Amino acid sequence: MKYYSTNKKSPLVDFKEATINGQAPDKGLYFPGTIPVIDHDVIANIEQYSNEEIAFRIIAPYVGESMDDDKLMQIVKETISFPIPLVQVTESVFSLELFHGPTLAFKDIGARFMSRCLGHFVKNNDKKVTVLVATSGDTGGAVANGFYNVEGIEVVILYPSGKVSPVQEKQLTTPGKNIHALEIEGNFDDCQRMVKEAFMDDELKKKRFLTSANSINVARWLPQQFYYFFAYKQWTDKSNPPIISVPSGNFGNICAGILASQSGLPVKHFIAACNANDIVTRYLQTERLEARDAVVTLSNAMDVGNPSNFIRILEIFHHQFPELKNKLSSYSITDEETIHTISEAYKQHSYTLDPHGAVGYLALKRYLEKHPDSKGIFLETAHPVKFPDAVEQQTGRSIELPPSVKDIMKRKKISTVMKPEYAALKDYLMTSP
Repeated sequence: MKYYSTNKKSPLVDFKEATINGQAPDKGLYFPGTIPVIDHDVIANIEQYSNEEIAFRIIAPYVGESMDDDKLMQIVKETISFPIPLVQVTESVFSLELFHGPTLAFKDIGARFMSRCLGHFVKNNDKKVTVLVATSGDTGGAVANGFYNVEGIEVVILYPSGKVSPVQEKQLTTPGKNIHALEIEGNFDDCQRMVKEAFMDDELKKKRFLTSANSINVARWLPQQFYYFFAYKQWTDKSNPPIISVPSGNFGNICAGILASQSGLPVKHFIAACNANDIVTRYLQTERLEARDAVVTLSNAMDVGNPSNFIRILEIFHHQFPELKNKLSSYSITDEETIHTISEAYKQHSYTLDPHGAVGYLALKRYLEKHPDSKGIFLETAHPVKFPDAVEQQTGRSIELPPSVKDIMKRKKISTVMKPEYAALKDYLMTSP
């Protein structure tokens, strides 16, 4: 498998090079030269396959000859070593719970897979690799956990001060060792802008070998396909494929789902469930993609004003707007609606949503109101314990901390406060060991 840049001005690379580089030299995102078609037998008899076998078959064509099969299977097994259940909430609505991993968020899948691939690829490299990543919430914790103490890799995480939840902040600021947290006095878009500038800085790249752990990296983006197949494996009404609603911020998650469907996974339609950051919602109404400053919301991991991965969705549909609109709808959900949805789901169905899941749930409900013969899945992307204020107030009950979180909350936060200016980041990266 070869990967090209979405800007079409960089050489083709294999999976190993795409993973190590993170972003193409022309600042585009790497995209697979072909989209593999999954063996029909896997789809038709999916219940007979283990999750490990399914995941291996999905990812193997993308990895190609960059890794032998035994090593790839080992990485797959370590990546998905926790439950990913499909839970019925109402007669027509199901929740795919992606929060049972070590950092209680869907990003555990991509971060664990990528960290193990990158660790394998740089094992004999004489130059230390710096993973530079911006986070609006869950990415930071997942990356910190996945790369913790990996030999030959330093991790630098930028996060917006005061705009991530207490649990999220502890997860990315307490590991220590090779994990370094930069607390930026701005928003996520500031963090992402600073990271992008670093990757374009030739002087800095002579000092450090930089790569990314955001979903722009193919090794973090592509394995997110796994749980869409796992959801279908648990879907009982195979004759009526699901509608899938995905809480969407940087659009890597839903892009992976759409890629899975292009490979043969039966999905009737996708919904991009957005909060007040409604860039794609407006695009589907106007055909104009206009970046804006991010708006702070309860569903903070989706507070993105310029979603990097949407270019890959356009690439999947060959930039043909009618084809895209036929497969994708979008709804923008307010904080007030999010709060009401958390309360309603708990009171009526005894199901506890986090704010991101609430956005996905309500967007799905709105779509199903117009398509009553369909049923659907929303992605519950984070454990409600990460958002105690919003969730406990609406459900009237306290959320018990999982054992892993109890330990983290006792640890001391260690971060470097920084102004939202690239010069400050460059100085840090140039002078730090």
